[in-house]
Amino acid sequence: MNDADILLKAKINYYCREKYYQSMQTTATEGLKKFPGDSVYKFYFGLGLVVEDKEKVAELDLKLKDVRKRASERALYYAGVFLFYTGRYDKAREYIDRMLRLNSLFKEGLIIKGWIELLGSKESRDNKGKAAIQYFDNVLSTADGKKDIDALFGKAKEGNYNEASSKISDFYREMELYEPKNANLFYQTGQLFCRLCGRNTGILQQTFNMTEQAVRLDDQNAEYMTELGYQSLLQLKLKDAVKFYKNATKLDGTSVAALTGIVSCQLVEGQFDTAEQQLEFLREIQMSIGPSAELLYLHAVLAKQRKKSTDEIIRLLDESFHAHVTTFKGLPLGINYYLLLNPDFLLLLVKEYLSYAPTRPLNPGQSVPTVVKQCLAILEPVTKACPGMLDGLYLLAKIKYLMGNAKAAASALQHIIDNVNSTYSDAYLLMAQIQLYQDNYQQASHYLEVGLSYNFEPNLSHDQSTNTKKEGDFEEALKTLDVALNLSGLKSLKAPSARKTRTEISSTDKASIYLELAEIHRLLNQHAEAGKAMEEAKKLFAGTAEEARFTIASAELALGRDDIDAALNLLRSIGSNHPFYMQAREKMADIYLNHKKDKRMFASCYREIIEKFPKNTHAYILLGDAYMSIQEPELAIENYEKALKESPRDTSLASKIGQALIKTHNYGKAINYYNEAIKNDDQSFMRYDLAELYMRLRQYDKADKLLTQTYSNADLSTMINESKSLMLLATVYQKSGNISSAIKTLLKAKEVQSRVLKKASIEQPDIVAEQMTFASKLCTNLAEHASTQKEYDKAIAFYKEAVNCDEKNTQAMLDLAHTYMIVGDLDASQTNLNFFKNDYDSALFHFQQLLDRKPDSFDALARLIELARRMGKFEDVIPYLEHAEHLSSRSVNEPGFNCCKALYEWYIGNPNGALKLFNKARKDNEWGQRAVRCMIEISLNPDNILLGGQMFEDSDPNYDRLDYQEAALNTADKLLKELKTIPGGCDISPLILNNTLLLATRQKSFVEKALNELMEISSNDLFRDHVGVILGIATAYMLSKQVPRARNQLKRIAKNAWNFEDAEDLERSWLLLADIYTQSGKYDMATELLRRVLTHNRSCAKAYEYMGYIMEKEQSYRDAAINYELAWRYSNKANPTIGYKLAFNYMKAKRYVDAIDVSQAVLARYPNYPKIRKDILEKSRSNLRIMQSKNRPENSEFPLQQEIAINLSISAFHL
Repeated sequence: MNDADILLKAKINYYCREKYYQSMQTTATEGLKKFPGDSVYKFYFGLGLVVEDKEKVAELDLKLKDVRKRASERALYYAGVFLFYTGRYDKAREYIDRMLRLNSLFKEGLIIKGWIELLGSKESRDNKGKAAIQYFDNVLSTADGKKDIDALFGKAKEGNYNEASSKISDFYREMELYEPKNANLFYQTGQLFCRLCGRNTGILQQTFNMTEQAVRLDDQNAEYMTELGYQSLLQLKLKDAVKFYKNATKLDGTSVAALTGIVSCQLVEGQFDTAEQQLEFLREIQMSIGPSAELLYLHAVLAKQRKKSTDEIIRLLDESFHAHVTTFKGLPLGINYYLLLNPDFLLLLVKEYLSYAPTRPLNPGQSVPTVVKQCLAILEPVTKACPGMLDGLYLLAKIKYLMGNAKAAASALQHIIDNVNSTYSDAYLLMAQIQLYQDNYQQASHYLEVGLSYNFEPNLSHDQSTNTKKEGDFEEALKTLDVALNLSGLKSLKAPSARKTRTEISSTDKASIYLELAEIHRLLNQHAEAGKAMEEAKKLFAGTAEEARFTIASAELALGRDDIDAALNLLRSIGSNHPFYMQAREKMADIYLNHKKDKRMFASCYREIIEKFPKNTHAYILLGDAYMSIQEPELAIENYEKALKESPRDTSLASKIGQALIKTHNYGKAINYYNEAIKNDDQSFMRYDLAELYMRLRQYDKADKLLTQTYSNADLSTMINESKSLMLLATVYQKSGNISSAIKTLLKAKEVQSRVLKKASIEQPDIVAEQMTFASKLCTNLAEHASTQKEYDKAIAFYKEAVNCDEKNTQAMLDLAHTYMIVGDLDASQTNLNFFKNDYDSALFHFQQLLDRKPDSFDALARLIELARRMGKFEDVIPYLEHAEHLSSRSVNEPGFNCCKALYEWYIGNPNGALKLFNKARKDNEWGQRAVRCMIEISLNPDNILLGGQMFEDSDPNYDRLDYQEAALNTADKLLKELKTIPGGCDISPLILNNTLLLATRQKSFVEKALNELMEISSNDLFRDHVGVILGIATAYMLSKQVPRARNQLKRIAKNAWNFEDAEDLERSWLLLADIYTQSGKYDMATELLRRVLTHNRSCAKAYEYMGYIMEKEQSYRDAAINYELAWRYSNKANPTIGYKLAFNYMKAKRYVDAIDVSQAVLARYPNYPKIRKDILEKSRSNLRIMQSKNRPENSEFPLQQEIAINLSISAFHL
């Protein structure tokens, strides 16, 4: 065995012992390359692969038992190595002892025996590594040592959190590179640093990421999940913490740490009753497993809330401290020591002790209270082990101050300011308090002002009031702020009582509280109270850095009183040397724009900022944004470019310039600008903006190339960008006609978005709602594609998912109901929309409710009109049309409104009015194509005749039709050229409409041409059973007098289930077949078809007309009259043929007055309509006189008056 071999095996053993399994595998691979004949390296490589796989370990364990009796000394050695590295030291000792009995001088065996003895018992573990004392100081003095994990937490020890954060970030990347699957390493590293960072938010986020990575690698480990909960608790993300703790209990129901964490969260949230019950349960567990420092501390916190005696609370705190000390007592200074020391927990104990400490320094000769001594006993070892922990040093200085040692306290605070963190505001504020205690008011003022300048974060009470205010509960917010003000004791720097004050709320926080207080009074219209709070605050903070904040707030109050000039004067008083100058000028600009409507002065405010701060990038950005807001993109670009010169690497600026160039329609320059920016810094949002621009310019290939990239990073922001880019790429594919690629891309985006939602729920719960909305859009797009391809099951599934993701997505809800109706599943549609009956009534009710909430939802209004038509309830639509019309003065110009009103006019039998309204919506992007399609259908059939029908159409005496039929068909021809086809080739409706135009001419050559084209379409398997195609073929046969062929075609779809998409063509097909049956005297078969039509369209005048004809032929005049009456009503009383038939059947049913009424209505509109005057009107009058004379009483006292009344009534109809 040469030196290289020894070194490699030593490295492998080290990596395995430290659980760096990936590095172990890499080194074993290196050994295999150098020593290909040495099977030991294969063993080590295999060990590295299986050591994390519990099932494989168990399997190998069983194999060991089988071969143990006949194994050689080397086989026994490697069996012992395997058992040692899987943590079973007793078993490993057994195999190594057996091996040493075979060969007591086996060197490697003796070495592994030593490691087993060192790590295999608690006593040896507790006493190992004495040489590690002062390890950090030694390792940090070497250059190479700074890459070591031990060196990293040494940085935290020094208090250099920024550098520590940077080093931790570097180390995290190293772990991902060299040990990407080592869950335990990620866990232990995150666990260590989070306890040393003093709750530094930057470091906590990184440690959380590490622990989260451990959970991802081993999601069944309760310890890892508990650690996530603990770190969330440190960040005060209580909901997340509870969630992780509960997940840990699911993994391990006996996890005391997880249960303790849940109680901690409950106490922070104020759920004291629940916490008390949990603590009682944990107390029982504690008796069996020994005292827990955390549980004792929680008992103390609860006891404080329950107003227990001070002695009892302090006793619990003492027991907690002593229980905690025993966990690390006797350990050398090292990683394990710091983990068990947990300085963060010790500082919590100190803060609880301080609740029972004196509020002011001790007088000379006064004895030091026990709680202060205990705090000192805790803080001294903490600050010695972690001399850079800010909170520890600050609390130690405070304890010395309370002990009366102001000089030592000031020295400690000065050390913080000079050597640890010069921006630590609490140090300045405590220093100011010390100076007040020593009557050094000027020094106190200095420290206070400096401290305030570093801290503008509001306290907890302020946060609570802000949240309550956002929820609209201003009264509760007011109460919270009053409590916060009462907690604050600092009234004035020069007040005599200042020396006796204990500052619990910083002055900065207090200033924020006053501002919030004034704001809430203003929101409650309590202007006097708001002014009073402002005056009090101005006096309190006069001459401090906070004074300008109150000036700005006073300007807000003046605005609330509509005193605009006073607000501007107040804001002008803030000079350019003040830190709030820019904020004041921004507020002035807002007033000029939104209150005075003065764009010139609005821009002038930002130019003043530029004049005062010519090198300030932010000032140029503000001015650029200002110009963009007043539609001056050229000037905005000029200022953005100046800002970019100051900050050439600011990609957000490049994006702003690109957007401004697009607004000026300077697309070429915008593209060049984006390309240059991407070369300098390839940010995903820049690529997205440029791809979107390419798509707008229809340069789809370039957009595709830009968006097609691999996203290797798995962080949340990258995944969000990937999902967004994929959705845009799908749109590009769709617009270019590549539907299959669009669908595949959307499905991939949906998959990525599902990962985004999972990750966001852990890392950033506040963005989950936004991402759910985006997921809903993705599902809606997929549903639309599925619906276009007639894959309705998929469409329904995607629409359901869209609604689940975003309950406010009313469009998806409507489309889901529409899709159910297409497939004829009304029950499902009703379930989706909370329907109550098995008909259209509930659907109508649902849309009415929707329109009551949002009257300008024109899509819902259009569907309401469609439902009203099918239910024959047009009167229900009128109020909603009127409401939408009067909602805004611009409603009459809204394309959506015009389209809805046109539908109503068309359906009630006013095609000319409908055409005019559709024409207004014809050019709109959203409603235009729908309007054009409806205009074509009206132009093809303005009189709503049954094309190809022979019963009524050939005998219809509407002699005015020829005058305008040719013009209508020419209009339809022109409109067909405006109709766009959907990419993908699945939409053949334009082809059908073109052929319908040929059929509508009724000219033999055109009819034959249409028939040939329709037959060719039907030869395609995809459209063989298309209802529209079959109807077209049948119509062509009818016009060609080939009735049997037409009947055979129509019988193919006679039994088709009604569906919403094919509704119009199905109804026409059934009517045409009913026409054939009626002509041949097959009234029963015709009636069955007509009833099917009326089941789904109760306003179908043509169906009622056929029903009336059949009843008339059967001499059931009353029933005939009822059907003709409905036909007359739903044809808008405009068809004289129906009017004639109705009057005739009224007469036959001896309803002479009604017959006269209808006859008069027909003659009023068509004075020369043949036969109706002589055959019906005059006969009805005559019959009415005869009937009246028969019914006249013989001894009537007023026979003459009755005769006159009858004659007058008849004459009235005539007139």
